[in-house]
Order: sequence, then structure tokens, then C-alpha cells
Amino acid sequence: MSSVEQLDLFAGTVPELATLLNGMYYEKSTGLFVSYVLGRRYFEVTPSRCLGDKEWKEKTKRERAI
Repeated sequence: MSSVEQLDLFAGTVPELATLLNGMYYEKSTGLFVSYVLGRRYFEVTPSRCLGDKEWKEKTKRERAI
């Protein structure tokens, strides 16, 4: 049996977790809103199909563009 190691995410022992993409971003090259979970692309949606209101979309485009 292999031993299980538990990571303390709040101790700062895993610095790469801080650099991973998490959440919804706007991808400039494709013009899509893209969701990332732990650095992996989860799903993408066009701005017209995105459920957020217009203000949220504009704020995301400004602040979370990749």
C-alpha cells in the first residue's frame, strides 16, 4: 500500500497552487469566456450565451483577460 500525504493548502507549502488559474476569465484570442479549475480548462462559452449580466461581462473583460 502506498502512503497518503495530506497537503496543507494554507501553509504555503505548495506555491504552484497560487499561480494556477481558477475561475472565469475572458480569452482575448478567441473572444470567449473560459472557466478554469486548478489550472485546467473546464468549459468555454460565447459572450452571448454567458449568463452574467452586461456589467459583469465588461468587468471580467477588463480585469480577468488572458
